[in-house]
Amino acid sequence: MRAQPWREAEVTLTASRALTDPYVSVEVWATFTHTDGAVLRRPAFYDGGRTWRVRFASPIGHGSWQWSTTANVPDPGLHDVSGRLDVVPAESSNAFDRHGFWRMSPGGRNLIHADGTPALLVADTAWALPWRATDDDVRVYARDRAAKGFNAVLLMTVQPDMRATGPRDRSADEGFDVGFEDLPAGRLNELNPGYFQYLDRLLDILGEHGLVPVLQPVFQGFGWKGLDVAGTVVPSGEYARYCRYLVARYGARPAIYLVGADGAGSEPQIEAGGQAVHDSDCYGQPTGIHYRPHARPNAHQDAPWLDFQWCQTGHGGEHVPERVADMWRSEPVKAVANGEPTYECTGHQDNAAGWWQGHEAWSNLCAGATMGVVYGAANIWQWVHRDAEPGHAPYFLAPKGSWRDALDYEGSTYVGLVGKILQDVAITDMAPDWETFLSPRSLRVPGRLHIVYQENGGALRMLQDRQTPPNYRIVDPKTGRVTATGHLHPDETIDADPDRQPRVVIFEA
Repeated sequence: MRAQPWREAEVTLTASRALTDPYVSVEVWATFTHTDGAVLRRPAFYDGGRTWRVRFASPIGHGSWQWSTTANVPDPGLHDVSGRLDVVPAESSNAFDRHGFWRMSPGGRNLIHADGTPALLVADTAWALPWRATDDDVRVYARDRAAKGFNAVLLMTVQPDMRATGPRDRSADEGFDVGFEDLPAGRLNELNPGYFQYLDRLLDILGEHGLVPVLQPVFQGFGWKGLDVAGTVVPSGEYARYCRYLVARYGARPAIYLVGADGAGSEPQIEAGGQAVHDSDCYGQPTGIHYRPHARPNAHQDAPWLDFQWCQTGHGGEHVPERVADMWRSEPVKAVANGEPTYECTGHQDNAAGWWQGHEAWSNLCAGATMGVVYGAANIWQWVHRDAEPGHAPYFLAPKGSWRDALDYEGSTYVGLVGKILQDVAITDMAPDWETFLSPRSLRVPGRLHIVYQENGGALRMLQDRQTPPNYRIVDPKTGRVTATGHLHPDETIDADPDRQPRVVIFEA
């Protein structure tokens, strides 16, 4: 069997007989040993009938891997099966193929690829896509978000509301597909393999467009319609098992694990899920928590499985960058982002609309949310099928339209441009800075980089020499266009923008 580096390869295992309660009672692992001595261990996942699968990606671009399996049942189709995987070179323009999966930077503040290449999260929010969207829907969605500059998308992996009802039809009003038949009872034992086979296809489409899934197991907060989420009542052992399943099924491709979402962070399922991901993910992909608006976002701050903390500033259209600034000071250090600013057009057409979203993204980034920026839009996160589709909470709906209409909201363009503007910039472990320039919003990597965001494009004066590279370019954050370049020394000033429009000034070595 052959595989390209950092590309998912799949081994299929077939049990010799039908096994009782296979998702719950059968565990299978595969150990991969490289010719240079490296060892990686991957969990297998149950995929219906008598089928288990192991998915693996080689982080090494040469040689071969010998693999063998162990199982907690003495079935010759699952236990002590072995084989070989040869790594072959590949030419690819995909950043993950060339640089490897995301992990945390040496200082813990940013994302980097496995080879050290800097990365900035630019995430959209499409929570309900996994159980409502079709293949064609996701192609439309992914093309739009990739073109705008997004590289990730927040997803609830299963519909979490225990009291939600509707036809098992992705295209019908109030319809949705089902990942676990017993989730309405607050349990995760009756897996529906067909649901996850469909989700495989949707995530494949996202991946083809460079969009990394941010995988949330079972929501702890409002959920889809606010109808009693299972994420706070599922037994912790079942939650942990499902987290291992997600690592097994989707962890040999780029992924982020959001083990807690929209809660206090202290829910017992979160600790169990975070530890399960940590123990089963041999690639060390980022794992973290997203909080409800008024929770203190520092639960499990010292846990070895925790890589990032994401706050939420609610949906009232308020800029609250001090929340991420406060999180920046928490110790030990974890990466920070505002994982849920106000969704554009929530409740009324002008709420958090247009440039509000661009200002929000740059303000949060400069306040300390250096893991990246996150955007959301009303009607996309619920995957609303049509104008006035029944059953959705009116507070969170846009006044009109569907998810397709919401793709065109103006603010998404400005958030996507953050990633385009900072692409190929050496942002690793940049930190907020208020001392170098007469500006309240800037980021600095000593001797290498300084980024200044000016909300109103005023004159920019360097107050002191702190190893800021002298060469700069000025970028319009509404278009991504470079409007000027220059060379600045201490005690000099860059003139104000004549129209006092927002601008970003980037100093690079």
